[in-house]
Amino acid sequence: MRHGALMQAAQEVLQDVFERHRPANMALAEWGRNHRFAGSKDRSAIGTLVFDVLRQKQSLAARMGDDRPRALVLAAAGEALGLNAAAVSTAASEGTYAIGTLSEEEEAGLARTVPPDAAVDVQADIPGWLVPSLTTVFHDRLVDEGQAMARRAPIDLRANTLKGNRHRLLKALERYNPELTPHAPDGVRIPAPRPGKKAPAVERDTAHGKGWFEVQDEGSQLAALLTGAGPRMQVLDLCAGAGGKTLALAAAMQNTGQLYAYDKDKTQLRPIFERLKRSTARNVQVLDAGEEQTLLDLGARFDVVLADAPCSGSGTWRRRPDSKWRLSEENLKQRIVDQQSVLKLAANLVKPGGRLVYVTCSLLPEENRDQVSDFLSEHSDFSLQTNAVMWQAAMGDDEPLVSADGQDAGLLLTPARHGTDGFFIASLLRHR
Repeated sequence: MRHGALMQAAQEVLQDVFERHRPANMALAEWGRNHRFAGSKDRSAIGTLVFDVLRQKQSLAARMGDDRPRALVLAAAGEALGLNAAAVSTAASEGTYAIGTLSEEEEAGLARTVPPDAAVDVQADIPGWLVPSLTTVFHDRLVDEGQAMARRAPIDLRANTLKGNRHRLLKALERYNPELTPHAPDGVRIPAPRPGKKAPAVERDTAHGKGWFEVQDEGSQLAALLTGAGPRMQVLDLCAGAGGKTLALAAAMQNTGQLYAYDKDKTQLRPIFERLKRSTARNVQVLDAGEEQTLLDLGARFDVVLADAPCSGSGTWRRRPDSKWRLSEENLKQRIVDQQSVLKLAANLVKPGGRLVYVTCSLLPEENRDQVSDFLSEHSDFSLQTNAVMWQAAMGDDEPLVSADGQDAGLLLTPARHGTDGFFIASLLRHR
């Protein structure tokens, strides 16, 4: 497909996303089914353009003076397709299925930048209703944090130490120009694709089929490491989902001890079985989804309970930018209730001297430090470990990372500060 046709296709997908409030992946998949002539390279380019629009929707609309899909696609096409403004203008009218000739106002929009006096939500590319909440976290750094969240993310991999190490992985994937992650000791990073290029399909690589690695953001890798799970421990991954952190915990435990994986949603949990087999993790017992009484029957036996709670996903906006615009106040209120339930359940399963490690992939204080504060006010048998103590207990003498919010009530990781997705990690020690 020619560039003008790619723009037209992206406009159609975005129209579907905005009008039907659908996840972008679903809209892209349906477009592909209805347009079988589009090859994998074309579909990838359309997806890149759609996701670039969603990452920067506010600032693109400000540049163009128009928030409709056509204007947003034109504004994003330069970076997404590797074109300059003149080439975007020319390509837009080339071919039968092209998006169409630009108006004078559209031409002017391509030449504009975001006004320096634009509102904070526009500069940061975040929903306006979240500005007060995020300002309490980042203060005058909110725009920098928002812009970092609006850029494409690298592909982070965790080398499976049950089968090898990351130096072996670097060699196996050298055609992708991988590098070491700066903080996670088993991480490998493939840089974000350049303009006009697509990200490599690393999960189709032979090394993945052999179980040498899993795709996992460095922040998620650190969250698993900071639980302090190790050999011969009793560990519970309470909200295991597809098992990314479960696999990391199994490796940290060196296939010893006992690791339970649980999730209330059987659909979320289903992929874990294939991943466990590929990784050769043998110390994992997957509990039946939704059988909460089975958990309670285990009693307070765990050295570590990882409560990777359901959340807004605001820390993953650079990978799932459409979720940024679908999030509502009602959604957030429900997530907060869910988190309280998870913490209440987890508290019953930690043995005296054990740790409850609370994790979210969120930037919002309501889901992070506020939840920890509320939990501690109701559970006098738990106390919050400082970030330095949590870090050094799990990572040794390495210099602890500084939380992006400047506080010691849990470690907040962010793209701007640490190069990771947004993650919050708090370690709660049970005394009795």
